[in-house]
Amino acid sequence: VQLVESGGDSVQPGGSLGLSCTASGFDFSRSDMEWYRQGPGKEREWVATISGAGLMTKYQDTVAGRFTISRDLRKNTVYLQMTNLKPEDTAVYYCYVQYWRNGAPFDAWGQGTQVTVSS
Repeated sequence: VQLVESGGDSVQPGGSLGLSCTASGFDFSRSDMEWYRQGPGKEREWVATISGAGLMTKYQDTVAGRFTISRDLRKNTVYLQMTNLKPEDTAVYYCYVQYWRNGAPFDAWGQGTQVTVSS
C-alpha cells in the first residue's frame, strides 16, 4: 500500500493551493480517504474525509467552506483544494486510508507535504 502526496508549497494569506494524493495497493474505490495535517508544535488533526464513491464529504469546522476534498477513481487520486488560506493552515498535510485485508483493518499514511502560509 502506498500513498504519495504532492502539491505542497509556500503561499501568501488569502491564496489557494491544491494537494494530490495518489494511492496504490488497495481497493481505492471502496475506501474512504482522508486528509490530516500537523502544524508546528501541534498534534496531528483530521481535516476532511471523502467516501469511497465520492458521494459524501466531511470537513473540520475551521476549513469548511474554504477546502474541498474530491477524488478521481480512474486515477486512484484524492485531492484537497484549499482557498482563502490562513497562516494557521500552515502544516504538513498527510493523506490517510484505513483499508481491509482478510477481514482486518490496516492504516496507511503518506509521507506528507508541507504547506506554508505566510506573507
